[in-house]
Amino acid sequence: MELVDDWVRVHTDGVEIRLLLMTDDILRIRAGFEGDFAEESYTLTTTAWPDRLDEFLGEERTRVRTPSVDVDDRDDRLVLVGGNLRVEVEKEPFRICVYDGDGTLLHADLVGLGYLEDANRRRVHTSEISPEDAFYGFGETTGSLNKAQKLITMSPKDALGYDPRETDPLYKHIPFYLKMNRATRKAVGYFYHNTYECDFDLGRQRSNYWPPHSRYRTDGGDIDLFLIAGPGIRDVVRRYTALTGRPPLLPKYALGYLASSMYYSELDADSDRAITEFVDVARAEDIPVDGFQLSSGYTTQPTEAGAKRCVFTWNEQRFPDPEGFFAGMAERGITVSPNVKPGVLDVHPRLEEFAAEGVFVTRSADAAATAGDGAAVGAWWGGRGRFVDFTKPAARAAWQRWLTEAVLDKGTTSVWNDNCEYDSVIDEDSGCDFDGGGATIGRLRTVMANLMCRVTRDGIAAKSPSARPYIVCRSGHAGIQRYAQSWAGDNTTSWESLRHNIATILGMGLSGFPNHGCDIGGFHGPAPEPELLVRWVQHGIFQPRFSIHSVNTDNTVTEPWMYRDHTSYVRDAIKLRYRLFPYLYSLTARAARTGLPIMEPLVSSFQHDPACDENFAEFMLGDSLLVANVLTAGASTRAVRLPAGEVFYDAWTRKRYEGGQSVELPVDLGSIPLFVRGGGIVPVAGNQLDSLTRDEVTDLRLVCAPERDGHFLLYEDDGLTREHEDGAFRETEIRMTAGDRVRLDLTRRGDYRSAVETLLFDLIRPGQCPRWVTLDGERVPQFLHRGHFEAAEVGWHYDPGLGSVLIKTPDHGGDLAVAVSFESVDMLGL
Repeated sequence: MELVDDWVRVHTDGVEIRLLLMTDDILRIRAGFEGDFAEESYTLTTTAWPDRLDEFLGEERTRVRTPSVDVDDRDDRLVLVGGNLRVEVEKEPFRICVYDGDGTLLHADLVGLGYLEDANRRRVHTSEISPEDAFYGFGETTGSLNKAQKLITMSPKDALGYDPRETDPLYKHIPFYLKMNRATRKAVGYFYHNTYECDFDLGRQRSNYWPPHSRYRTDGGDIDLFLIAGPGIRDVVRRYTALTGRPPLLPKYALGYLASSMYYSELDADSDRAITEFVDVARAEDIPVDGFQLSSGYTTQPTEAGAKRCVFTWNEQRFPDPEGFFAGMAERGITVSPNVKPGVLDVHPRLEEFAAEGVFVTRSADAAATAGDGAAVGAWWGGRGRFVDFTKPAARAAWQRWLTEAVLDKGTTSVWNDNCEYDSVIDEDSGCDFDGGGATIGRLRTVMANLMCRVTRDGIAAKSPSARPYIVCRSGHAGIQRYAQSWAGDNTTSWESLRHNIATILGMGLSGFPNHGCDIGGFHGPAPEPELLVRWVQHGIFQPRFSIHSVNTDNTVTEPWMYRDHTSYVRDAIKLRYRLFPYLYSLTARAARTGLPIMEPLVSSFQHDPACDENFAEFMLGDSLLVANVLTAGASTRAVRLPAGEVFYDAWTRKRYEGGQSVELPVDLGSIPLFVRGGGIVPVAGNQLDSLTRDEVTDLRLVCAPERDGHFLLYEDDGLTREHEDGAFRETEIRMTAGDRVRLDLTRRGDYRSAVETLLFDLIRPGQCPRWVTLDGERVPQFLHRGHFEAAEVGWHYDPGLGSVLIKTPDHGGDLAVAVSFESVDMLGL
């Protein structure tokens, strides 16, 4: 063992292992099976060492200084102490153990199986686990939230019509998970910095000769583990996203209803008219809509093999005037996101032009020996195709040029990157440029989607420098959150999908990807029955991404108004999402700042409560709202188990519930069970928004539950441009102090001039009317009659039916202090 440049080098019989305490809470353990310990990462945004790709990543990457470490080389072990961690490298038998500052064991290698290479040259890391361990994250997966005793495969596939409980893998490659011990309630994160396909065994395999263990196995590369200490799940997610990057602040329309269906772009002619008519019908039906995700049928061209999708072309029968189409949609307040794919068919009319630029993944040496040099070929939409190598600078430059000419110049600042799993390139040794370093597709296929999104972002920025890019992408490796919003691909239409897609979204949130969702109503299968469509929309309004998208096998189109007798329920739900915009947008800003989930599992929000460990049927939206959607057919009641140690209020009836109990709510088809957490603050739009692109929040309602102290950071900007990067935003820090005298202190920061004209404070207080209310120390008038209150500019009113104190004041843009006295009064002594 030796210490070299802050690294501890350990020479074992099998492989050299290097350890580095990167930060106070992150330990890097690297077993160098490749031998060169090369630093060349597209993934990391924080490093403590020089990396060959530093110049390429530029401002995305930050270099940190490592903390000081005390090293004690004993006879039986090497002990490293630094930051909040203690590392013990046991010498004989060899293993690495990691403890937190309290002495709690966070990780231990399994003696004898710790770091191995198997007969197929797969690299394996095996760790001891406890029956008390639960496992979360793993990016995009099916099934339950806790993956204990599961086998997880990360080999991204085009998984059309996947089973929401069993299919493995799906579309992403995010080799990160959290382990939480149910006894200590402490969490630790495991990020394997490796782009090869891999799998995880979380205690599924058992052997009489070994204690319980988990296994990470990868097809190549090093075992390069970043062990991330908690103790909170949220602590781990923050640190993981500091390591791999945090999401951009999306344009506000990305939180609106994003319409889509493959049907419209597959019509024989006049798809443009059908789509604009769809938007006009939505307006006539009083259903808000902000975006349209344009499926790839717009690229269909006649070829020698028949009609085929050909990227960077436009079908003139379906879209005779693309510029006019985009202009017409923009006039309607709609952003169009055209579908773009990275594969090029052999019969593509522009194939020779693309090939002349040398942009494709190349044949392996073995394939070239028989077929000659050239592009690697694999199955693609409609035939054989070849695939763009986004690790090649010249290919990225050419792609950006073609994207600009064929898509961005038509009039959009949004792109939908699709089918970028590269799973049909079967020859794992096919060649990639790797920014001059040279590597195989087996190593780099999982990062192609990230790089495709990066060049898309750069193309939008070059074409429209002031616009905020909006990119949607189906696939991706760790770090994809820096570039795109995503969804869990081509789900099936079923009640099982509705329920288990929730766990998929929650798992992505815990994997550092907060801007995620699943297609509402199901993408593949027959049309959803009326009740299923209503329930799916009622759930979907809480997803970070809200899109109704379909390719129904019965030739129908899933639209909000497809069932006339049920349209009102769909409309009401979508309008609720739009009223929640100030809250959702602030959570999106929080995600960009911290990496924390928007939709969050109860186990993360209430880590102290063991009853939350398995629950994914309910979830938190931010810190203040608990969502308990109806997920079964024909339900007349909904049982909800509320987390212990908390108080919750039914958002509609304002009934108070103590946590730690199960409550049963009566429900009908219009019910959206929702709870405000004690101490919660929920900003909502008081004026109805029908377009997030064009409408502004002028009346802001702050729903507050002063059961205990609370805090919320309200974020506002123009939602469309990048001016917020130069300080054009407003943050309103809202601090709530509970007690007999409730205080709400609003502190403003930033230069953005908000459109809010009126503030309405809605304090939940069933059965207790205040004595008085002050604004900045001045008492304001009470109105006993609701109509008089609504007509007044300033004042307060107690609504006994709602159980709320309503306080209204103009918003003058400055700080504000609100005090509400609930102190008892001796009426006889007055």
